[in-house]
Formats: sequence, C-alpha cells, structure tokens
Amino acid sequence: MSRTCEICGKRPLKGYNVSHAHNRTKKISYPNLQKVRILMPGGRGVKRVKVCTRCIRSNVISKAP
Repeated sequence: MSRTCEICGKRPLKGYNVSHAHNRTKKISYPNLQKVRILMPGGRGVKRVKVCTRCIRSNVISKAP
C-alpha cells in the first residue's frame, strides 16, 4: 500500500511528457504524502498513516497531540 493516501486513496498519476516534436516519454507524478499520527474514530487510540496534504489541509483527519 505504498505511495497511496490511506484516507482518500490518491495514487500516482501516469502519463507522458510530450515534446514539440511529439516525442513521448513516460512520466509518473506522485502525491505529496506525509506520515502523520492521527486519532482513530471512536476513541480507539492513535495510528500512524500515510496521508496526502490535501486531506491534512481540509481537516479530514484529526492529528494526535
């Protein structure tokens, strides 16, 4: 489950770099993942998960103190 947000499921994007001559080379853009300690819902304690910065910024998770 590496390089995947455990909250929203955001994964690496695959595509092409396209030059002016239309030469295509493969590229991968990875999401900005951070290891964060979060409070589990229902008071089940603290867990360390990989979360994208969009989920952290939009308060989808609650950080542990």
